[in-house]
Amino acid sequence: MGLVVQKFGGSSVANVEKLEMVADHIIQAKEAGDKVVVVVSAQGKTTDRLISEEAEIIKNPIKNRESFLREHDVLVSTGEQITISKLAMLLKKKGYQAVSLTGWQVPIVTNSEHANGRIRYIENSKIEEYLAAGNVVIVAGFQGIDENGDIMTLGRGGSDTTAVALAASLNADRCDIFTDVDGVYTSDPRIVENVMKLKAVSYDEMLELSSMGAKVLHNRCIEIGKKYQVPIYVKSTFEKESIGTLVSGKAPFEDLVISGVTKDDYVSRITVIGLENKIGRTYQLFKLLSENLINVDIIVQSFGEHITKDIAFTVKMNDLNKTLEILEDCKEELKIEQVLHCENLSKVSVIGVGIANKPGVASSMFEALYENNINMHMVTTSEIKISVLVSSNEADMAVRAIHNKFFEK
Repeated sequence: MGLVVQKFGGSSVANVEKLEMVADHIIQAKEAGDKVVVVVSAQGKTTDRLISEEAEIIKNPIKNRESFLREHDVLVSTGEQITISKLAMLLKKKGYQAVSLTGWQVPIVTNSEHANGRIRYIENSKIEEYLAAGNVVIVAGFQGIDENGDIMTLGRGGSDTTAVALAASLNADRCDIFTDVDGVYTSDPRIVENVMKLKAVSYDEMLELSSMGAKVLHNRCIEIGKKYQVPIYVKSTFEKESIGTLVSGKAPFEDLVISGVTKDDYVSRITVIGLENKIGRTYQLFKLLSENLINVDIIVQSFGEHITKDIAFTVKMNDLNKTLEILEDCKEELKIEQVLHCENLSKVSVIGVGIANKPGVASSMFEALYENNINMHMVTTSEIKISVLVSSNEADMAVRAIHNKFFEK
């Protein structure tokens, strides 16, 4: 008898018909002799609907967001509570013992950063008592409670993080992430026709795939999986015999030059012109952005012996206006001559373990873009990825061209 954590996303629990499929997966694991802990998201587009209703009240979210974040978490955490109760009722109807728990009933204790909480620890005793009594324990994903007793949410996609964190805390045998796709593919099947499903992928590769735009897993859940060596299986909710993709510390079985091509939309580039070329100025710039919770990605700095230097970097589109306001307010303090920005960009990346030691990967990627007359706005590389910025209206074409270059039969 093992212990399995299963997670089902919003599309998997969207209605009663799909909840029946979810129940079948739970019962299958239960009948196999496993203890089962289930983590669920809100049904369908419930969270999006709640956020849109919130926006009807908060007319200027940029200026008022901080003061409303506590109530934001109280509001958006309600979706998962609906799902856990419905699923528990369904399992009881089918003759199985089940109990639902919110994040604060467990409790899952987080820090105090509203809308982006991080799990500090999980109290296992209540879950273990219910499991010992024969229950399927159904936990609301995406939420927890801080040490002040405030409801906290973990950021969009946070139910994945809840599931893997529970698997780590309970020392589960594995964590099954059920979704609407049958595993991890070499690219998005909605963009590329000839995608390949990966039998296995390493934590490092999956982390990059998620960070660079793949929507299969939340990147923080992979960080936890890697830290605590939790085997994660990505499976299809809608295929009973789904084997899926194993995400683990082992090297992937496939002998591929790269593991995938991803796209991350809604990227903007900001260029700081004429920053004083003085030791500490770059630090001051990015410290200022960090203090305002602006997440910066690609960074390119000009070099030379000039009096000033230019720095270009990328932020997500929803942080653009806030970033521009901060930089305009601090132009004199940082001695910046001008701030420029470019919207409607996408980041396209190729990812694979040891990519830096595989000759020809960069040239093949750039060749694919050249052959399709696609301009690169910025480039960044690491041991495991190469990323380029392209115009958003050319991003899908870029993904297809690059994927065909590496995976064409």
